[in-house]
Amino acid sequence: MKPRCTWTGHLKLSLVTVPVRVYTAISTADKIAFNQLHKDCHQRIKQKLVCPVHGEVTREDLVKGYEYATDQFVILNETDLEAVRLETTGTVELVQFIRPEELDPMYLDAPYYIGPDGPVAEEGFAVFREALRRTKRIGIGRVVLGGKEKLVVLKPLTKGLVLFTLRYATEVRAAAAYFEDLRQEPPDATQVALAQKLIESKSSALDLASFTDRYQAAVLDLIKAKVDGTTPVLVPRSEVGQVINLMEALRQSVEQAAKKPEPVRKNGRKKVDLAA
Repeated sequence: MKPRCTWTGHLKLSLVTVPVRVYTAISTADKIAFNQLHKDCHQRIKQKLVCPVHGEVTREDLVKGYEYATDQFVILNETDLEAVRLETTGTVELVQFIRPEELDPMYLDAPYYIGPDGPVAEEGFAVFREALRRTKRIGIGRVVLGGKEKLVVLKPLTKGLVLFTLRYATEVRAAAAYFEDLRQEPPDATQVALAQKLIESKSSALDLASFTDRYQAAVLDLIKAKVDGTTPVLVPRSEVGQVINLMEALRQSVEQAAKKPEPVRKNGRKKVDLAA
């Protein structure tokens, strides 16, 4: 069954508009979530809103405040915020096209799939998607959601399109301050050559499906064991040895990687059915 779309609107490029449907690309269905319980009676804990002066308050007593100086706030009510809220136009307006390598992955945020909104829109959608593919460009655009403007990037993906919301430049910290104390001297050439050989020996086509969330799987096993009333099997923690001689560690790693690897059994864990 085709997933339910979360938003409908238009792709707009100059005077051309294409009706589209937007789908959430991220699934959180298998993520484990915990509840906070009282340790004695195991009832769910309810959080209360408390003012340090007047005690417990209700949500009707709350206002929004921005701290512009220590313990000094400017109060903004809904009328103030409504005055600056942008109109939700339902349109992804494309304003620029760039080569994919020009966009730093640091700015990528949430992904969404985009498809045509009905059979009538399929022709225009296909033309736009194919034009992006042939020009090897991705589109930068803007969309207003919930009264706030989002920066987005759009690129072709198989028979459809994928859209990522982007972080603004002011949201990403500059890297220079974090690396300014590192030495400028070039590393040892022999060590670099060994490291290159090690990287090349472990290079292969990426298959993300072969990676599983081992912590999540362990927690699910623990929950299953608790439900069944058995003692969970805890995986012993592997100790990481301290690297004393970098050159020797690189040599040993290259030699180990050069050995014929044993067949790896794919560990495809399924979601635990607690009702079983």
